[in-house]
This record gives sequence, C-alpha cells and structure tokens, in this order.
Amino acid sequence: MITDSHRKKEIQAAYKERTVTGGVYAIRNTATGKALIDVTADMRGMANRFAFMKKTGSCVNPKLQADWIADAPPFAFEILEELKKDRAKPDAEFKADLALLKELWLEKMGGADLYN
Repeated sequence: MITDSHRKKEIQAAYKERTVTGGVYAIRNTATGKALIDVTADMRGMANRFAFMKKTGSCVNPKLQADWIADAPPFAFEILEELKKDRAKPDAEFKADLALLKELWLEKMGGADLYN
C-alpha cells in the first residue's frame, strides 16, 4: 500500500530530477515593436506567468505597466535562447550564466526599442 508520505517523497524526488530550462525571453509589444528582454531560471514557468497576465489583464512588471494598461496593446512572449541547467552546477552559477546571456542579448538588440 502506498502511503501519502511515500507518494510525497516520490513527487519530491521527481521534482528534483526534472530538467530545468532557463533562458532569455522577450515580452514584445506587437503594436510598437518595443520589447522587454529578461531572463528566467524556469522558462516554462515564465511562459505560464505571461499567459496568466494576459488572461487576467494584469501586469506585474513596472517597466511594461504603462503600455499594458494604456491601450491594452497586444503583447507576445518570445523565447530568444534557452539554457539547460546542469544538475551538478550550483544555482548561483546558473543564474550568473543567465545574466551573461541577457547582457549578450541586450548588446545584440542594441538598436532596438527596449523597455529595459
């Protein structure tokens, strides 16, 4: 018989073994072309958060807030680059790698109209 405690341990173990994919993403105002470039350690979670923001009409990013509310222009979520976390790599190193990727993308998008 599987107990709740046993099942909870299985779920925790599966969570720890999952593949973590972070990366650089853009939230683009499709009416103006202006974009917010940022990073996340959990790309799937960020995509879900963006979908929730669109569904509820809420915006938790102060850089986007004015345009989000003004005329409710359409915004799109774009994955620019993904990075899988090596299980042996400490979280701090993974976050440093993501910060470096963001800087590279900001340089690459240098002439673009950005919210950053």
